[in-house]
Amino acid sequence: MKYNHVYTLFLVFVFCTLCKGQNKTDLPKENIKSETKDSITSQVPNSGVFDIKQDRKGNIWIATNDGVYRYDGRSFSNITGKVSSARFISVLQDRKGNFWFASLGSGVYYYDGKSFRNFTIGDGLASNHVFCMYEDRAGNIWLGTNDGASRYDGKSFRNFKMKDVPAQGGADSVHVSAYKSGLPEDSWLHNDIHTIIEDKTGKLWFGTRGNTFIYDGKTFTTVTNKDGKAFNNVWRIIEDRKGNIWFAADGLWRYNGSIFTKINQTGAGVIVEDKKGNILASSGGPIFRYDEQSLSDRKPHVTEIKTKGEGLRNLPFGILGANDGSIWFASGSGISRYDGKTITDFKSKEDQK
Repeated sequence: MKYNHVYTLFLVFVFCTLCKGQNKTDLPKENIKSETKDSITSQVPNSGVFDIKQDRKGNIWIATNDGVYRYDGRSFSNITGKVSSARFISVLQDRKGNFWFASLGSGVYYYDGKSFRNFTIGDGLASNHVFCMYEDRAGNIWLGTNDGASRYDGKSFRNFKMKDVPAQGGADSVHVSAYKSGLPEDSWLHNDIHTIIEDKTGKLWFGTRGNTFIYDGKTFTTVTNKDGKAFNNVWRIIEDRKGNIWFAADGLWRYNGSIFTKINQTGAGVIVEDKKGNILASSGGPIFRYDEQSLSDRKPHVTEIKTKGEGLRNLPFGILGANDGSIWFASGSGISRYDGKTITDFKSKEDQK
């Protein structure tokens, strides 16, 4: 599969995740208004927005198809515009306050607030296609690529593979049928990593386009349900404040340390916990908010937050529960913010014409 267009990555998600559709008829819905906000600057990310994070100072950082933007509450600035033309897909602020920007094809960029450093395969990185990043308790930076994981200890990289199989070949392609019939054990997709977290026990979870794995520091073990079936094509894993693991495979799942519970049939491409402890999840279109007080129930109480648009350009690739309680959405058509009453789109005047 070639990465000649950034949307390829997310189209794979759209067609490979089961899309049975959640039963929405009995879900309470938010009463939402919509508006469009002019930005003070014309530098507004308006397409191919894939990740959105908030730093310790409250600034919003946005990874897009044409750079990494910072929003200070008044205007947007393209931080990488003069440094790289790479397509950025993820943002991480480490414990020291420095930033890491993952790209498709150009490795990862380290930014200390003044200068940049670009790490690539020439520096020991497993691949220049970096999809996700995570800082563990020891301060190591983990980078998920399409050819395994790279761990950076501040001096050098060490690379890991979930399975010892050949790397992706130039003739490889992705087919929906692979997820219906099961992937072969020697597929390179088992090393195509899209999410990494460390749980409360210190174990690392890796979600790939193949199986999902747990790493105990020595061995990678395939995660399976009670029937022994592996969880495939997992794009996002989070741990909530109560220690539950949430992820999406053939539906949205919750793991409490001993039992896997299937919460819905739809699954999710994005999952986050907001400041109130609610779980926000979406596989496209509306956002489903699972109430914090019922998260341990087999069927948590869920409210539908309907976004303005449907279709591929409006798929929420990133969700942020901001410090002020607002919810930010990153999609193929730009960014928007929900304050509990109104969804506001950020557009430049040129974009509104």
